[in-house]
Amino acid sequence: MSNSISGYTDEAEHLIPAFEAISAPDVLTHVLDFFPKTPSRIIDIGAGTGRDAAWLASHSHRLTAVEPVEQFRKAGMLLHPSPLIQWIDDSLPLLSYTLESRETFDLVLLIAVWQHLTPEERRVSMTNLSKLLSRYGRLIMSIRHGSGSLARECFPANVEETVALACQNNLEVLAKRSAESVQTMNKVAGVTWTWLVLAKSCGILS
Repeated sequence: MSNSISGYTDEAEHLIPAFEAISAPDVLTHVLDFFPKTPSRIIDIGAGTGRDAAWLASHSHRLTAVEPVEQFRKAGMLLHPSPLIQWIDDSLPLLSYTLESRETFDLVLLIAVWQHLTPEERRVSMTNLSKLLSRYGRLIMSIRHGSGSLARECFPANVEETVALACQNNLEVLAKRSAESVQTMNKVAGVTWTWLVLAKSCGILS
């Protein structure tokens, strides 16, 4: 993950406006029906510039925005000042600082991050992500298919392997949805995504 963080750091100047040019509803459209309908505790891991966190805060949710790239955190605090957003410098797979508080969340977001983790990091990450979920909480994550930037190390991601990791951590699949990329350059490159919605097996309502 450290090589990817360095790549984002090096390209932050042009990535910040690129992130902000895309709307949160457009990115999240395929899974919006799984978002909490009442004010809830949400953690956005790999929050970038806080685009999605800010949109969710505007709907009265309380956000923890976890972002290891300093330039993104600073841009987020400047572009999206909100008392409902707490910024944390932390990253997968360990999430050491985040897990210290033992806080759990109604929604855990992991958007466009999974491809930057090695298979071993994904195993550790899934275990730690499951620790962040409240009993009836949901984990929503996107899995990238296709080539990535040469500046940011990417590893092929397999949906079936990801689901197997989830099952090993007592998580069940509520939804699996395919989507085209929102970014024009990714569309041209043939990049697609799979969105997974996961929940604790013991917390799924019948």
